[in-house]
Amino acid sequence: MTVTAYTLAVVLNLFCVFLGYRFLFQPESAATGYGVPARPDGDAGAYLSIKGLRDGTFGLAGLALLFFAGARAEAWFMLAVAIVPLFDTLIVLRHGGAKAVAFGIHFATAVIVLISAVLLFLV
Repeated sequence: MTVTAYTLAVVLNLFCVFLGYRFLFQPESAATGYGVPARPDGDAGAYLSIKGLRDGTFGLAGLALLFFAGARAEAWFMLAVAIVPLFDTLIVLRHGGAKAVAFGIHFATAVIVLISAVLLFLV
């Protein structure tokens, strides 16, 4: 179970780094994939950059916690940041995004992050 817990945590954190990169360097396609299309050259440009920075920072902070503080610290971090994809679900729904994206991507991500937290607590 230890290998599974660590592998899932690393993959989730690296995925956050990837999402951050995408929102910073490919914001229009990243926003479309998020479920609420936005154009970076309009009013949404700053918000897309903020989302990129937020996601990338979460990924790097999670990796740092995992490698320097251990599984328990990472578990608490995962538990805390699970709120982000839960609210992403609500944001997509509130702004007319597809329910399939809201639940199939964001809510599913929240569930996976919570599973990761549980696995890390059990290590």
